[in-house]
Amino acid sequence: MKFGIAILIPTALAVGVTALAATPPATPAATPGADDSFFIKGATVHTLAGADIENGSVLVRNGKIIGVGKNLAVPKDVKVIDGKGLQVYPGMIDSGTEVGLIEINSVRETADTTEIGKFNPQLVAATAVNPSSEHIEVTRVNGVTTVATMPQGQLIAGQVSLMHMNGWTTDEMGVKPRAGMHLNMPSIRTGGGRGGFVSDSGDGGGGVGGAGSFTALKAAFDKEMAELNEYFESARRYKQLKAAKTPEFKPDLKLEAMQAVIDGVEPILVTARKEREIRDAITWADKQKVKIILCDAVEAYKVTKEIKAHNIGVILGPALSLPLNEDDAYDRAFTTAADLQKAGILFSMASLTGGANLASRNLPYQAAQAVAFGLPHDEAIKAVTVNAAKIWGVGDQIGTVEEGKWADLLLTDGDPLEAKTQIKQLFIKGKTVDMDTRQKRLYEQYLNRPQ
Repeated sequence: MKFGIAILIPTALAVGVTALAATPPATPAATPGADDSFFIKGATVHTLAGADIENGSVLVRNGKIIGVGKNLAVPKDVKVIDGKGLQVYPGMIDSGTEVGLIEINSVRETADTTEIGKFNPQLVAATAVNPSSEHIEVTRVNGVTTVATMPQGQLIAGQVSLMHMNGWTTDEMGVKPRAGMHLNMPSIRTGGGRGGFVSDSGDGGGGVGGAGSFTALKAAFDKEMAELNEYFESARRYKQLKAAKTPEFKPDLKLEAMQAVIDGVEPILVTARKEREIRDAITWADKQKVKIILCDAVEAYKVTKEIKAHNIGVILGPALSLPLNEDDAYDRAFTTAADLQKAGILFSMASLTGGANLASRNLPYQAAQAVAFGLPHDEAIKAVTVNAAKIWGVGDQIGTVEEGKWADLLLTDGDPLEAKTQIKQLFIKGKTVDMDTRQKRLYEQYLNRPQ
């Protein structure tokens, strides 16, 4: 995929389910005329924080869940939704995508994913998200209520933004605008096959990025690593100068944006696909004393012990993918999720590709593919809900059906990982979301065309 030059705008800077009694505790009344308060009754509630609740209820006031359980009293001041025969699930989370940043691949003016330069930590993806993007409504009707939209670039591409898939403005959509810094881990880019393998003493295979000897490629890798390390040292020197309030101190937007990273407040989303890149990323993070999340870690199954030992969250790309290397098993991408689950690694799933090809809407089916190849069904659901919320540090806000969290809910007639399942109603922050899409409008338009 080719990206246009971005117009990103720089900026200055486990709980069990509570089975409530018949009379719930005193709670704030719904705001008069509010459209984000309701009561679902009689549904099977999949909380993902405990056992499923048959014939359960969910009470939502002012966009927040305030009651989950059986035999809840029906309030008089909210609308009642009959959930008999239906299922309630938390909204799904795409842990890495470009939804909202790109509209049409072939029109560079609509692609706000990439900025020039190796270091752009000051760029925040949320500032470039288009709330009116056609891809947002197409994504959410399949049950994806939140996405981590990520800028692209060379080394430090900018800050990932966790966004709700509903709202008039980016401020209204924001869950965590500065969720993590996106870093593309330097690698020895070689040619030869899908995996780009070259021996340590051989020449590149002539593929993309594979020209030249290994020695030359290694020298380029070492240079990028030195530049990356020096940039982090610059951020630390900047912090010292700022604290000392010396006359030499001059504000710098880029270095200012790095402070949350070097202080360990903001994680680094490290794109590292191959085993060597993953090991390099872990070693580098140890030396820099920063928190990382591994992204698109295709060969994470080869490094499970190290990942587990460092308690690193992993974001996997689409399960429905070709093997990375020519000699990999045909189902290698299908089974990686099960391998990580068996190793006790916290992982989630992501589309990782541009919104213009509608990949994000297929997130539930990517998880379903992993189920067919060894991942327990419940773990697949968690991978696109609660696990994603934990990895991005918003487990207290979204990811499960629990009191105190945003009412990001799906009301379905079946398993949301199955293509035949229909989402009857969708709620984001308690608000009913319109299920209309461009595809639906075109379908109806041409269905009713004159004969």
